[in-house]
Amino acid sequence: MICKAENIFKYCPKCGEQNFLLLPKEGAFRCGACKFCYYLNAAAAVAALIVDENKNLLVVERGREPAKGMLDLPGGFVDIGERAEDALQREIREELNLEIKQFSLLTTFPNDYPYGDMVYFTLDLAFVCQVRDFSKIRTADDVSGHQFIPLHEIDLDLFGFESVKKIIEYFKNSSTLQVS
Repeated sequence: MICKAENIFKYCPKCGEQNFLLLPKEGAFRCGACKFCYYLNAAAAVAALIVDENKNLLVVERGREPAKGMLDLPGGFVDIGERAEDALQREIREELNLEIKQFSLLTTFPNDYPYGDMVYFTLDLAFVCQVRDFSKIRTADDVSGHQFIPLHEIDLDLFGFESVKKIIEYFKNSSTLQVS
């Protein structure tokens, strides 16, 4: 069963008291005893919109839960202390062995990311990317496959996350379509 934070955080991490309550309006937990406050912030994640010269979108198949076997955009979490731009380049290199030559931020969407027994809140940053050379593409890391799909044939029901569906729909309707 996937739980939200209020079902898992029962005790204050500072003083150990059980009076550690979620304050939804503040988006935080506050201890009634020591007043320690823990804010629930969104984790940053990046997604790459990469289109080839035939206007086919590069998508990956997820090799791990959540949404194992579903389609996704290449990308992943931004590490602590890492810039989103650097995370984008790292993730594309790790997942597909591709080098990005140019990119620009297109849009952002929030997402609920179920993992283990928790739902994490993310903010997904979508970048339109151009790559140097598709000839070196290979699947690795946490993806089990990749494919190019014509933009007009994309079935959003095959994608595992609502934010990715929204990103693709936004991209298809935008005037920023760039090809590698």
